[in-house]
Amino acid sequence: MEKEMSYGTDYHYIPATSVASGLGIEVLPDIYCHTIQIVNICLVGNPNEGDFVLVDAGMPDSAHEIMAVVEERYGEGKRPSAIILTHGHFDHVGAIIELIDYWKVPVYAHPLEIPFLTGQKSYPEPDSTVEGGMIAKISPFFPNEPINLGEHVHELPSTGTVPHMPGWRWIPTPGHTPGHVSFFREEDRSLIVGDAFVTVKQDSLYKVLTQELEISGPPRYLTTDWHSAYESVRTLQGLRPSVAITGHGMPMEGDLLSESLDKLVNEFDQIAIPDYGRFI
Repeated sequence: MEKEMSYGTDYHYIPATSVASGLGIEVLPDIYCHTIQIVNICLVGNPNEGDFVLVDAGMPDSAHEIMAVVEERYGEGKRPSAIILTHGHFDHVGAIIELIDYWKVPVYAHPLEIPFLTGQKSYPEPDSTVEGGMIAKISPFFPNEPINLGEHVHELPSTGTVPHMPGWRWIPTPGHTPGHVSFFREEDRSLIVGDAFVTVKQDSLYKVLTQELEISGPPRYLTTDWHSAYESVRTLQGLRPSVAITGHGMPMEGDLLSESLDKLVNEFDQIAIPDYGRFI
């Protein structure tokens, strides 16, 4: 008999928000970014062509909002072909069990994320001692215990292709988590980043609330491997993306994206890496 899926016992609604919460942006005809409180989900697939996927699964207690966004964009009763994860932190899988139950769809993630998604392993606890703002200080209150998706989660294909996302490939971008991935489409150089880099200073409560556009490294309080994080940003810079949809912050494109990514790579020690913390 299939084992019941479960969240960690510490999963709960997080009372955090931003001016962008509830807003959606059609980045391209087949890429839609929607903000749930302080994190983004992404819908990939043209509404006129049927097949689409959900990238990441939002904050705890956000399932109904995600379902409503999907039906508003694709039509009543529509469901994605799959849920694709950049990684398994609580703000990217917060509604995933309710969505799996409702839609009956598979989930895909990097093999190194599977232990965190099948109840085998917890991520390191958030680092409240890291250099940063108020969100870093309150990060120990964020859910951290592993969820268990059982047989519903599958490894991304070793070929680099992405199920139900033709033309896209997944790119390993570790550092924030061991199995973090980003998604790139060569045809138009579209990049779905996850948290490999973000476009808001995620440890600052004020900047998260106001969504001030500013390229930054991965969220400091949950990033454990800064050498890998740098190499991942450098890999993404080398793709020369035309548009980037990040896990936190607004989409960025064109010259601003290129110049910001160059600056992040060249000044990674100053912009991204904290001066102190458990993982420095």
